[in-house]
Amino acid sequence: MRCPFCKAEDTAVIDSRMSDDGDSVRRRRECKSCDKRFTTYERVEMSMPLVVKANGYRTSYDRNKIRTGFMRALHKRPVPAEQVEEAINRIEQRVLALGEREIKSRVVGELVMRELKKLDDVAYIRFASVYGDFQRIDDFRDAILQVKRPATRVKKSAR
Repeated sequence: MRCPFCKAEDTAVIDSRMSDDGDSVRRRRECKSCDKRFTTYERVEMSMPLVVKANGYRTSYDRNKIRTGFMRALHKRPVPAEQVEEAINRIEQRVLALGEREIKSRVVGELVMRELKKLDDVAYIRFASVYGDFQRIDDFRDAILQVKRPATRVKKSAR
């Protein structure tokens, strides 16, 4: 593994740990030339299906596009990056479980919305408004009503 700091190729693994979900291995490495440390992740590379856009155009599945969508929706929201990575992993597992060579972009978008809804209501509405191309205030209202939870009532004690 090449050092990201000095580009030397002589690095050593100083610690390896299995991720919580068991799908990847985290490795701490140290460069023999500059003595700096860095982290790498190792995961099984699965052949992801092609993504078919609404206009019929086919493109490679891109994990970074999913991450970018999450980060835009979650901008300034209190959701740890670790939870985002776990959500992206769940999306990829579902896509792979379909066993298809091609998948419609709409399916990927729906999976992203489902995961955002679990993580943060505001992020879900942000993503849904762009993804669903909201044009009227009623579109926002309808989306908010889908995530709105019943309020819990606090009983006042008798004095």
